[in-house]
Amino acid sequence: MADIGVEELQDRLAKGDQIRLLDVREELEFHTFNIGGVNIPLGKLPTSLEDLELEKDEEIVVICQRGIRSETGCRILNMAGFINTRNLEGGLLAWRKKFNK
Repeated sequence: MADIGVEELQDRLAKGDQIRLLDVREELEFHTFNIGGVNIPLGKLPTSLEDLELEKDEEIVVICQRGIRSETGCRILNMAGFINTRNLEGGLLAWRKKFNK
């Protein structure tokens, strides 16, 4: 697991890089504001891994509000054999602070 900053993620998404976004916030949080991707709340993640249909070496950026739940999400994915997980540093609060002024 490695962190990815909001500027790097935004640049890579704008370039069209193939990055899977996994938002581990609750559904209400996701529907209030999101930057795309799949929403699986952290509490449901361990039992939903098969539903993700992801390759174990695919780059996955895990997102939450502040970067704490997403760090846990990365650990869950790593324990399940995913080897290229990244945590959005500062979460969507940092994203909104940078891009939604």
